[in-house]
Amino acid sequence: MFAAPQVIDTTVFAELPEELRIADRRSKWVDYRKKGQPVDKPEAIHSYLEGPAFDRAGNLYCVDIPYARVFRVSPAGRFSVVSEYQGEPNSLKIHQDGRIFVADRLHGILILDPDSGTMTSVVEDVAGEGFKGINDFVFARNGDIYFTDQGNSSMNDSSGRVFRLRAQDNELELILDRIPGPNGIALNPAETILFVNVTRMNNVWRIPLLPEGGVMQLGAKVGIFIQLSGGLSGPDGLAVDSQGSLAVCHSGLGSVWLFSNLGEPLYRIKSCRGIRTTNCAYGGREGRTLYITEAESGSILKADLPVPGLRLYSHR
Repeated sequence: MFAAPQVIDTTVFAELPEELRIADRRSKWVDYRKKGQPVDKPEAIHSYLEGPAFDRAGNLYCVDIPYARVFRVSPAGRFSVVSEYQGEPNSLKIHQDGRIFVADRLHGILILDPDSGTMTSVVEDVAGEGFKGINDFVFARNGDIYFTDQGNSSMNDSSGRVFRLRAQDNELELILDRIPGPNGIALNPAETILFVNVTRMNNVWRIPLLPEGGVMQLGAKVGIFIQLSGGLSGPDGLAVDSQGSLAVCHSGLGSVWLFSNLGEPLYRIKSCRGIRTTNCAYGGREGRTLYITEAESGSILKADLPVPGLRLYSHR
C-alpha cells in the first residue's frame, strides 16, 4: 500500500447562474435517476455538468447532460448557452481545426456549429446498429478518435466497448469489448497506451497500442492500471499531464486523484463543493491549472498543480 497522498485544495472558478438552473422541466435522464420518487415532488436536478475543454482563446466549453445544453465559460467565469437541443451530451472536445465535437449518448458523435448551435452527425452507428451510448472520447495526434461506448453496461452486463474512428479513411474499428462500464478515456504522451476508466469496477484499465494505433487481437495484455476504493460511483473523466501522470476524477467521492505514470498516488485534489467530480481539463496560462466539473453544485472548480497538462489536440 502507498502512503496517503498530499491534499491539494480547490477553489470555485465559475458557478452556473440561477437563471440557467432548470427547476421546472423533466427529461428521460432525470426520470431514470429519480425512478421510484413521487412524480409530483421530484428533487430538482438543475443541471449535470460534464466534458470540459478549452479553445485557443481560453474559453472553457462544457455540456449539461439532462437538458442537452452546451455552455461556453469565459476566462472571467461567465456562462453562456452555445446550444440547446434534443439529446444527452456526455463529453466535448475541440479539434485542431477549431471544430467542436460532442459525444452524445443518444446520437453518437456530433459536430457543433457554435454560431448557429446546430449539430451534425460524425458517426451514429456501428455496422448498421446503434451504439449502446457513447460516453467520452479523445483525439490522437493524427486526428483519430478513440471513444467509449458505455450505455448501461456494468458488472452484471459487461457489454461496454472502446472504438477508434480513423481519421485517414473514416473507418470504425473495435478496440476492445466486454468492458463493464467504460467511461473516461485518455492517451499517454507517447500514444502507446490507452487508459480507460471502468466506472462500475472502480478501476482504470491500461490498453497497450500497436504503432499504428490498433490493438493486438491476441496477447494484447490489457490489464488494470489502478484500483480505486470507496465513493458512491467510480472513476469518471480523465486527463493526462506532460509527464504522463493521470488525473482521475472520482465521481461520488468528491476528489480527483493524480497518479504517476507508474500508478503511484501523488496528490488528492479535493472538491470544495459537492462530491460529483465528473471530469477535468488542464488550462490556464501555463497549463498548470486543473479545471474540474462538479455536477452536484453546478460548479467548475480549479486547482494549481506543479506539472502542466499534456498539450491539447486543439492547441497543437
